[in-house]
Amino acid sequence: MMDWINIDQTWLVAINNWHAPWADTLMWIISGKLTWLPLYALLVGLLFWRFGWKRALVMLAAFGVAVGLSDYISSGIIKPLVCRLRPTHEPCLDGLLHIVNNYRGGQYGFVSSHAANTMSCALLFSLIWKNWKATLPLMLWVAMNCYSRMYLGVHYPGDIIGGLLVGSCLAGVVYLIWTCVEKHCAWCQTGAAGDGAQD
Repeated sequence: MMDWINIDQTWLVAINNWHAPWADTLMWIISGKLTWLPLYALLVGLLFWRFGWKRALVMLAAFGVAVGLSDYISSGIIKPLVCRLRPTHEPCLDGLLHIVNNYRGGQYGFVSSHAANTMSCALLFSLIWKNWKATLPLMLWVAMNCYSRMYLGVHYPGDIIGGLLVGSCLAGVVYLIWTCVEKHCAWCQTGAAGDGAQD
């Protein structure tokens, strides 16, 4: 266990200590939740465009469940249960981290809710859309968010990996439930054909 903790801390310090003023600004923007509102709006628009409003509404409910659960499980259950201090709150790392805008985050960091939430959203959309051209930029978005959290020093690599696993599992489970619901939901099937553009 101690070896894993030391490796985690070593990698985090190495990532965090590569910094520059321009990168501070960029990573701060990438890590901001409001930054990605246009992306969320685009994804919603694409769902309505391709699948029609009835199916899109059901899909949006699925997204709400996946992201909501990933956020609750990561922040409301796992973090207070594991109680692993964030790097910015860890006494042995005091003075070793580059802190941007004096941002230190909450007390506990395992698992990363940023990683869990972005992965659940990106993976669920990819499973629904079924097009690698959409999957690649979404996974790049996830990777940038995850890297920004380590750059800012508020998450260890282990926190990120844990968050990605939580988000992936929830996206997979919600997708399976959604496919079952859609098969047996006459309302979301009625008028679906021709409601939106198809590949």
